[in-house]
Amino acid sequence: MNETVLITGASAGIGYAAAELLLKSGCKVYAGARRVEKMRGLEYLGAKVFALDVTDEGSVKNAVDFIMKDAGRLDALVNNAGYGAHGAVEDVPLDEARRQFEVNLFGLARLTQLALPHMRAAGSGRIINISSIAGRISVPAGGWYHASKYALEAYSDALRLETAQFGIKVVLVEPGPIKTEWDNTALVNLHKYSGSGVYAPMVARLTEKFRAGYRSGAPGPEAVAAVILKALRSVRPAARYPVPFRASLIIFLKWLLPDAVLDWGLRRALGI
Repeated sequence: MNETVLITGASAGIGYAAAELLLKSGCKVYAGARRVEKMRGLEYLGAKVFALDVTDEGSVKNAVDFIMKDAGRLDALVNNAGYGAHGAVEDVPLDEARRQFEVNLFGLARLTQLALPHMRAAGSGRIINISSIAGRISVPAGGWYHASKYALEAYSDALRLETAQFGIKVVLVEPGPIKTEWDNTALVNLHKYSGSGVYAPMVARLTEKFRAGYRSGAPGPEAVAAVILKALRSVRPAARYPVPFRASLIIFLKWLLPDAVLDWGLRRALGI
């Protein structure tokens, strides 16, 4: 079990935990992120770390070229890099919305395009896209983030069907609230764009709920890392892995409840 794996967004949270677990499980890990200094611990454990900006063509191309030159193979790609451009849809500038898609979808897609020929030549490979339950259900003040994750879900479904003929498996991992730095970034954006103005009262209530959801009882990124390892090693991986169980329950309720009932429940919970 010595798969060669590229993990993006590996400087913190889920990406860092996944890299750490995969190294301990015998994988050869290439860890990329913009903050190289945050990956020194992974380098100590044996990872090859390098600067990677998924929105930069030269950066992603250099990453794949480096791995192929160094290892001669790329067995799996874990597309983890992402962030939340939170704020009311009316407030978030369209340039920021476009950047949200550049990071969460188009950068991922370009890296996947560069990896696929090598996997196809080997007759096998695995693409693990870190999505979110935000790709299955939407809440206020996260419209552009939700849109990027819904798009990632559709993209991954098409990719899974297209690449199966070449022995390549595509998997979506769908975390719910996890204790990472992610929510801090999302809240900074939320207050930046909608902390004042007509949506400010909603944002105040959302902030409290947000912090409680991500801090009170939420599992750490190790829970998601374990699912990524499962998706990597399973002979017949599922198309989707919600994590933790609470995420599965939320997705079930989304399927079960009519939109009007779900809208009522969300608005009542948030007092809007």
